[in-house]
Amino acid sequence: MVKLRLVVALLALLVAIPTAKAQEWPNRPVRFIVPFPAGGSTDVATRVIGEYLSRALGQQIVVENKSGANGNIGIEAAVRSAADGYTVLVVSDAVSSNPHVYKMNVDPLKGLTPVIQLSRQPMVLAAHPSLGVASLAELIALARQQPGLRYATGSGVGAQHMVVQWFASIAGIKLEQVPYRGGAPAINDLIAGHVKLGSLGSTPLIPHYKAGTLRLLAQSTEKRSPSLPDVPTYQEAGIKGLVLDQWLGVFVPVGTPPVIVARLNTEINKALAEEAIRGSLLQSAQEPVGGSTDAFSQLVHGDFETYARLVKELNIKAD
Repeated sequence: MVKLRLVVALLALLVAIPTAKAQEWPNRPVRFIVPFPAGGSTDVATRVIGEYLSRALGQQIVVENKSGANGNIGIEAAVRSAADGYTVLVVSDAVSSNPHVYKMNVDPLKGLTPVIQLSRQPMVLAAHPSLGVASLAELIALARQQPGLRYATGSGVGAQHMVVQWFASIAGIKLEQVPYRGGAPAINDLIAGHVKLGSLGSTPLIPHYKAGTLRLLAQSTEKRSPSLPDVPTYQEAGIKGLVLDQWLGVFVPVGTPPVIVARLNTEINKALAEEAIRGSLLQSAQEPVGGSTDAFSQLVHGDFETYARLVKELNIKAD
């Protein structure tokens, strides 16, 4: 009986130690991995939220842009990090799409715990004025005359690529992808006219659209973004059934103490309720979302199935 009580006490102590450490969290800076270059949608949203969290948590949020391989380098780094709450991943729906087209060294759905959805935004098809098209109908007509028009994306085989191939399949045209390592370098070449089309997240496109240096032909959401009221959806432009949001979300390595996951979820929900933060995100056509960890987990797994279907139907492969 004495031995049994001793074993029970030791087990209770082992359980209590990580709980106590979690309750002390954070007592040093927290690293937020962004698996894409600075200046893109993911980076912009992360820095807005990170500034708030630095104040709320009393510790610095250090944003690390760890780009490459369509986000896989940063995703894998997060999965392999210690599950102690000091490494957080902010990423797009690449965690749901990449496993279907890339040979990954980790399984993101098994190696990461969803914390919260930050936002959703449309993927927008942009055109350089020199291309001479002002609508999706004009682009389709041009693409039939010039098969293989090139379009830039801010990543490899991901949502931005899939939405264009989905559009091209419905329209009966052929378009060729030019992948970049992030939205910012893709837009630089698009503005310079080195590539005349781009399928990108809305955030980095809006300033150039307002300045008149780029034309926006269509957005991928079911309804027009409040930040882009003059840009038709793909469905409004005649591409029926094409609806695909691009979301951003927060993850931590599997095994991170639940109390830390809950604290992050609570603080980020508070951040997304702040008028200034909501306004900042909405100005870049990112609709703040928030919500529970369970709701975000359902979205992640649901999109995993959606991308599996699209990859098969469109015969999409990584180069």
